[in-house]
Amino acid sequence: MRRLNSGTDLQRRRLLAALLLSPLFYGHMARAGAPDGSQRIVALEWLPVELLYALGVTPLGVAGTVDYRLWVQEPVLPAHIIDVGQRTEPNLEFISELRPDLILYSQGYGPRPEQLNAIAPAMGFKFTDDSRQPLTVTCGGLTDLAERLGIPAAAQAHLAAFDRELAAAKEALASYRRQPLLIFSLMDENHALIIGKSSIFGQVMDRLDIANAWEGETNFWGTAVVGIERLAMLPAARAICLNHGDDATIARVSATPLWQAIPFVRAHRWQTVPAIWIYGATLSALRFCRMLRRVEPQW
Repeated sequence: MRRLNSGTDLQRRRLLAALLLSPLFYGHMARAGAPDGSQRIVALEWLPVELLYALGVTPLGVAGTVDYRLWVQEPVLPAHIIDVGQRTEPNLEFISELRPDLILYSQGYGPRPEQLNAIAPAMGFKFTDDSRQPLTVTCGGLTDLAERLGIPAAAQAHLAAFDRELAAAKEALASYRRQPLLIFSLMDENHALIIGKSSIFGQVMDRLDIANAWEGETNFWGTAVVGIERLAMLPAARAICLNHGDDATIARVSATPLWQAIPFVRAHRWQTVPAIWIYGATLSALRFCRMLRRVEPQW
């Protein structure tokens, strides 16, 4: 990613800020933010970005747009969304120039809340908590955000549609109950990131009555980084590898004797699919369900 504090990059952002503050800009495309155009919202982390889109709200600015388009991809960020710097170190001076009405952040990530509140009212969100139920926690965050924006009906409608789609997926994905399912990504040639039961996808699988093949330990976020040799110890299962554009790594690992000894590899019961953001909320959960439905006929 280009450095935010480079002279050219900062100048470009200030020119964009001047454009966004111009009444001519709003005569062309209206103010970004809530559906009635009343709020200018900057999101410093990708979880609140997803919450906004679930409510039908487009932010004015987002941190880490380049990496977002690589790692998250959907919901697609429109071209006019302004990049406000890195998620860990957003450019607070530039954000102040944008004159936001509200700044959204993920708790424990990025600048201190008091730094943000000095610019505009700020609202933080959790991905998970001690309950280890991230889907439940993020649904609560969605409701809270809708209340803050004055659009509680938008959250109610979205969550009702979400529940309906999961109920339909549960019926359509009955074949997944024949064997446990392992969801993972390759970190490098020696390590895999396992999606455990207390992850957001693990909670979705629970609602779909799909057994998670990983019974081992996980961290606070519901994932575990393990040596690839641990995969060879798993019982018979199906497996889906979330591919973050690391085709070369997958090819190298797939050629090793250790990989060939893994039960789901020997049984030809694994597939690779484009990655889905594992630290999202309901929209990521829906993408996960749709992915399962899409690959189901290929088993």
